[in-house]
Amino acid sequence: MKKIPKTLDSAELAELARKDVAAALAEDLGAGDLTAGLIDPNRTARARILARESAVLCGAPWVTAALTALDPQVQLTWHVAEGQRCAANQTVLDIQGSARALLSAERTALNFLQLLSGVATKTATYVAAVAGTRAQIVDTRKTLPGLRLAQKYAVRTGGGVNHRIGLYDAILIKENHIAAAGGIAAVLAQADALSATADFVEIEVETLEQLQEALTHGAAMVLLDNMDLPTLRAAVAINQELGASRSTGPAILEISGGVTLEGLRTLAETGVDRISIGVLTKDVSATDFSMRFEAL
Repeated sequence: MKKIPKTLDSAELAELARKDVAAALAEDLGAGDLTAGLIDPNRTARARILARESAVLCGAPWVTAALTALDPQVQLTWHVAEGQRCAANQTVLDIQGSARALLSAERTALNFLQLLSGVATKTATYVAAVAGTRAQIVDTRKTLPGLRLAQKYAVRTGGGVNHRIGLYDAILIKENHIAAAGGIAAVLAQADALSATADFVEIEVETLEQLQEALTHGAAMVLLDNMDLPTLRAAVAINQELGASRSTGPAILEISGGVTLEGLRTLAETGVDRISIGVLTKDVSATDFSMRFEAL
């Protein structure tokens, strides 16, 4: 299977947006927009998209794809660049084109803009909360079905870091994998044999004893699952101590489970490298955007 890259160049991003939008338009339009059929097909219109709240704007390629799919000659003037913060009541985009096309594409364009800006904005909030520490904010696979790449793009736009894209590009060893393989040493040995095909190998531990065993057997990335603050601080100290005697140095330590925005800074100050947060893409509050029309 061809790996899907974690970063996309402009052409790859445009193609991803085109595919996502094609599916969304097919879902929304079906055999045709009955209400838009009331509009003279030769009528043109101006429209603008307004941000109703402050947000990190994300989703411009999807908005562009939705509008150009129905009117290839549509004229778009963006006033806020992708990844920039817009203010409440600010016009982020001016549009001119076929009135029918704008009306039919409106909901699809806004749906993507609202969702992806919501993800980027939430991510930016979490990233700001750990500023000045070594911790990176990392996403998970808890994404909306069919929109994983779009949401992970939004996480990057908000300043976060992508974890594995799917089950095929990295090895994440959890409790059941350890039990089924016969223990930490055995499962890490098996992972080492497969590591050439994986972006990284990470093992989850629940106790300091498991952490020590994983580090002793060469773990390069360790997920500390649901540990309290004193245990996390002890884990960081153990990692530094054992890492001093390893040729590869200390492992990358990641926190997962029970992470809240209120407690995020304290977690980051333990000295861990990564904090993975499912709510970035799972519990999304869509940013409020609206489109306003003016007939020509």
